[in-house]
Amino acid sequence: MIRKKPHHVPPHLHNAIELVYVTKGELELGIGYELYHMEKGDFAVVFPDLIHHYQVFSKGSNEVYQFYASLELSGPFMTLLQKKCPENPVMKKADLPYEIRNSLECLIRMGEVNEIVGQAYLQIILYQCSKLFQFIEKDNMGSHDLIYTVMTYLLSHFQEELTLGSVAEALGINKFALSKVFSGVFHTNFNQYLNEIRLNYASSLLENTDKRITDVYLEAGFESQRTFNRAFQQKYGRTPSEYRRKIRRTG
Repeated sequence: MIRKKPHHVPPHLHNAIELVYVTKGELELGIGYELYHMEKGDFAVVFPDLIHHYQVFSKGSNEVYQFYASLELSGPFMTLLQKKCPENPVMKKADLPYEIRNSLECLIRMGEVNEIVGQAYLQIILYQCSKLFQFIEKDNMGSHDLIYTVMTYLLSHFQEELTLGSVAEALGINKFALSKVFSGVFHTNFNQYLNEIRLNYASSLLENTDKRITDVYLEAGFESQRTFNRAFQQKYGRTPSEYRRKIRRTG
């Protein structure tokens, strides 16, 4: 379970089940080509292997709990999770069944969750979801082969010098078609998305290593420390050095 102040998270995917519960403020959840608005008390489930991202436009106080569970814990719902996905993954607060709300609040109160207990609550939630959601085939979510290829390439090469044209050439596609992938699916442009990947990697280095700031920005793929500092401060509201000090104090 992760409790955090939500922020812009670039499109990504993973094989885990992701439960999202907004407890304060607002959040935009993007899955495939769609963007879903969430407010306090709203719940969403992100099925495995779906490209998704988060955006926050609200200037007020925002808070979200995210729960991650491996596919193996889903039990009888594994085939559903593998083959299908909700047509709309969000349940509004007014429509949220007591069983789901109670399960989420119990998990929040427990903090560290025993795997057996966590599996029980997960399957209660998935059972309710299986009754209430309308499902579609995952293949209907859009051109995921191209999207997956683009994401995989960038995650493997973000430390290199990249441009929209060079990536399009490497993938053998038209750069205008590639640009449409970023605007239509990722709701951003190429440079912004690439910067998000690099900043996420840099923040991880700042949190988990003692590498110098100079080494961090170079390893993350930024061309200069000035560019890195500007982008970092714009996203996190503090310089890389300040960010590291704050993490160390609260860690």
